[in-house]
Amino acid sequence: MSVTPRFQVHFASPRGFRQAFHLERAHGRNDVAMLCVHGWPETKRLYNRVVEPLCNAGFDVVVPDLRAFGESEMGPDGYNDVVSHARDIHALVHDHLGYDRVILVGGDLGGSVIQEVALRWPDWVDRMVLFNSPLPYLKSEMAGLATRADASTRDYFERQGTDADGLIAELTTPDACRSYVAEFYGPRLWAYPGGFSAADVAYHCEPFGDARRLRETFGNYESAYSADKRVERPLFGRNESTPTLVIFGTSDHVIYPDFDKMAAVVFTHHEGPVRIENCGHFVPWEAPERFVELTIGFCRDR
Repeated sequence: MSVTPRFQVHFASPRGFRQAFHLERAHGRNDVAMLCVHGWPETKRLYNRVVEPLCNAGFDVVVPDLRAFGESEMGPDGYNDVVSHARDIHALVHDHLGYDRVILVGGDLGGSVIQEVALRWPDWVDRMVLFNSPLPYLKSEMAGLATRADASTRDYFERQGTDADGLIAELTTPDACRSYVAEFYGPRLWAYPGGFSAADVAYHCEPFGDARRLRETFGNYESAYSADKRVERPLFGRNESTPTLVIFGTSDHVIYPDFDKMAAVVFTHHEGPVRIENCGHFVPWEAPERFVELTIGFCRDR
């Protein structure tokens, strides 16, 4: 499949910075938007393979670049935590675009963001599609589950969270920045082996050549270690109200081995979990046809 972007880029500034997004409208008027949120180290390009079929199925599809990612500007307040991202996309899609309801889609950081949105604005959220994402740890209910990722793949988390300036000082050129990001699509075992061609990797890494902006994207990891890096404490926790489809790309070595079982505990009203074999962390890119099939089926009444 071609990696050439095919969708118009729009810009809006509801929160004091210029935020980029795709908006592909289905025929007719929809009051419900399907809002697809990327993670790290991703941009709106993650959803390039699924936007068109979701739109053809009748959904208005909104795909933003989070602050400091892709074609969006950095936030004016210096925060890059989950709550800031959640407020940004609520302001964009609810306040600016005027959608009364949303179907949330996300994984990785985007999964954390949509979980925050669902807890913060429950009446706005119709349902949620979650894949390969951080989850709240519920100690007693998750006893006996494999809740820790492969330690060999998570050294980056500590480095970005506790030594972001030291790390970025080592990435002295645009090529060095992009090469660092490329590791997460290859040897760090986030994706299914061979799931990304060299052209795919280059396409997803291209937006990360600016060291200053890449440094900003580390802010979410810093917020995991320091309250000073959070605009406020997230609501991150059990969700007892939002209908949630849980999808798990099982070849992912950076997420919890029992992600699917953990998610079934977190979301009271869940469908699945659905396991996708030979697919890793980047589900909409690695398994687009299956992702679209599952998402459309979950939202068939919409």
